[in-house]
Formats: sequence, C-alpha cells, structure tokens
Amino acid sequence: MPSNVLHIGRNLIIAIVCLLSSLVLLPSTLIAQSPHQQPLVDKFILADTIQPVTAGQLDRALARASADNASALLIEIDTPGGLVDSMRTMAGAILTSHIPVIIYVAPAGARAGSAGFFLLESADIAAMAPGTNAGAAHVVFESGQPDPILSQKVENDAEAFMRSYVAKRGRNQDAAIAAVKDSHAYSAEEALAQGLIDLTAASDADLIAKLDGRVITRMDGGKLTLHLANARIQNLEPTLRENLLDWLINPNIALMLLVGGALLIYLEFNTPGTIVPGALGALMVLLGVFALNLLPIRYTAVMLLVAAVILLVLEAKIGGHGALAIAGTISLVLGLMTLVASPIPQLDVHPWLALSIGIAFGLITVFLLRLAVRARRRKTLLGVEALIGHIASAMEPLSPSGHILVEGEIWRASASNPGEPIPAGAPVRVTGHNDNLLLVTPVAE
Repeated sequence: MPSNVLHIGRNLIIAIVCLLSSLVLLPSTLIAQSPHQQPLVDKFILADTIQPVTAGQLDRALARASADNASALLIEIDTPGGLVDSMRTMAGAILTSHIPVIIYVAPAGARAGSAGFFLLESADIAAMAPGTNAGAAHVVFESGQPDPILSQKVENDAEAFMRSYVAKRGRNQDAAIAAVKDSHAYSAEEALAQGLIDLTAASDADLIAKLDGRVITRMDGGKLTLHLANARIQNLEPTLRENLLDWLINPNIALMLLVGGALLIYLEFNTPGTIVPGALGALMVLLGVFALNLLPIRYTAVMLLVAAVILLVLEAKIGGHGALAIAGTISLVLGLMTLVASPIPQLDVHPWLALSIGIAFGLITVFLLRLAVRARRRKTLLGVEALIGHIASAMEPLSPSGHILVEGEIWRASASNPGEPIPAGAPVRVTGHNDNLLLVTPVAE
C-alpha cells in the first residue's frame, strides 16, 4: 500500500511538472507559429534642388528608417541637380547606410539631372518610372569657366567619384561616365538597356512587388535579400524647420528679406523709438544673411553691392547731378544678379527681381538720405533763426515797434531804422533779431 501511494504521488508530481512546462513553453510556441510581421518601407520625397537643406532631410530620413527598423528607405526623386558639395554629402550617406536605399525617379515627367544622377547611381536599387529621364551630369562651374587645367581636375574628380561606386553597384560604368563627361541623358528605357538602373516600375506598389526576394550587394560586398511582400509604405513628412529652411534658401526670398529689412532698419534710425520697424528689420536681415550663407556667394558681387551703397550715399550727401545715383543703381543691380554662384538656374536670382529691387532700393535710398541730410542741416535753423530772410506783414504801424505776421505766427518786431515808420499792412523782411524781438526792413511792393 505505501509503495502504491508513493508511485501515485510520483506520477502526480511528474504530471504537474509537465503541465507547468507546457504552460511556460506555450507563449514561445505561439510566437514561433505566428506569421511574420508586415515589412515597413519608409518613403522620403525629394522634389527639390540638391543643397544643404535636402542633405539634412536625407540624414533625418535615414535616421528615421533606422529607428523604425524599416526594411528599406524609398527615395522618390525629382530634381534638376544642385550643389556638388551637398551631392557628395548625400551620396556618402547613402553609400554608408546600413538600411537598403531605393531611389525611384518618379512620377512621369520627373528627372534625376546633374547631381541627382550621382544620387541615383549610389543607391542599392536604382529605379525609374516610365516617362522619366536621368543624366546630363557634367560639372557646371559656379564662377564661370576656369582655366583648362582646373576644369580638367574638377571633371576628373567627378568622374572618379562616379567610378568609385558604380562598378560595385553592378552598373554600366562607361554609360555612367558618359553622362558625367559628355552630358549624356537617358530615358527610363534607355537607362535600363544601358544597365544604369535595375528596373522600371509604374508605381510604388509595382516597385515594391518587383523587389520582393531580390538579392542586392551592399558596398561592403555582403549579400542581402529584400523581403518586401505586402510591405507598408510610410511617408516621411518634412518638419516645420525643414519647410522654413527650404523656403528661406530660395535666393529671391533671401534678397527680398535682406533689402526689406535694411529699409526698416533705416526707418527705425530715422524715427527712433518706434521699435517695431527696427526689430522686424533686424530679424529680416538676419534671416536673409542666414539663407545666403547656405548658398555659394560670389565675393565680386559683394564688392559691387558695397560700391553701390557708397555711391548712393555720396549722391545724397554731396550731389552728383544724378550720375552717382545711376552708377550706384547699376552696381546694385549687377551685384544682385550675380550674387549667388549657382550651377543650376533654379538657384539663381531672377533677373527681373534683381532689376526691380535694385532700381527701387536705389531710388528710395537716395530720396531718404537726402531728406536726412537736409534735416540735419536744418537743425541749426530753429526758432528765431529760422525766420531770418522770410517775408512778413505788419499787423499795425511799426513806429518803431509793433506786431507782424510771419509764417502764420504773430511776432513782435521793430523797424531796423527807427526814423522810418512802417505802416500797417506793409510787407517787411526779417533781417535779424534781438532775443525774441525781430528786426525788419520794408520791402518794395
């Protein structure tokens, strides 16, 4: 009997242990048997010029994709190109990203021109939508065409940069170099036939479907299989800061802020104590300088602007019969037109804007400065001194003193020659004063 009890107790303990073990292992079993989590693809739309603001946006997109543990970062691109330094920064970030980067030229009518072509070729996956084009990536110099040796150095550097990663991406190196060296441009079909891109796709969903299961080679030589079946595409919206910077980096906006701020600051100096024009003007000038600091600036244009201000001040102070004002306005317009050394028209100052701002600012500056100079010169002609030389009318006989009306004011006056009384109503001229007593002489009718 005791042995049977022991046997039953032992079996009961074993059963309890097995039950507890199964309960502990059940969650992990359910997890192992649950379906895979839906893949996530973050999407960043680059429909702008290549410049420091877009470089910062790309860095944020890559960081966000990494934080989201996304399967890939999809960059939809439509750009005419931009600055070489910003392009190199962005291409370097793409090449070193541990998250696979897909660059997709879309929608129809979009392009990856100039600097955008370098970004397209740097991606793990390069794709284009039908009706798009890419290429024409020859280097355009910001300050005109330099000497042949420097030009060759810069072009060779750009070609070497392209070669450094195109071959590792498994793309046609010769066709890519032709786009840099000879400004060749390719349609989506031509780029696919030339081996410059990996595929064409009509939409994001079509692109993701075609990439599912594709094996890509990373820059370090490692192989990676993309699992993008039924992937969820999450758009990365620009932040308020990025929208503000993108608005400010427009050189036309920057110039309007700079000129408008300068006029408001002058208004504050001319009427001190108003505060609002001075504070708003200082803010506008700082924003304009900040925006221009993000763009390549020609120092010769800055010298033209300084010369323009000097000529306008001289015109207002010493007078040049308009010659100094014309020369200053011309210098101002030329300086504004050539201020930004941009390799693409989209980052240039609009000629009509430079012309209108230059002429308006020149005329307003001369006019306001002349008013200020005249006001400063008249500071010594206040009170009684300001009345000397004015014509007045005798309100009563001056024999030898009485009251006169001058400039709408009644003053006590005395005839300069007491022996010659002045009748009432006779015109007189103020010739001097003795404290507050004016000295007058009769004026011939």
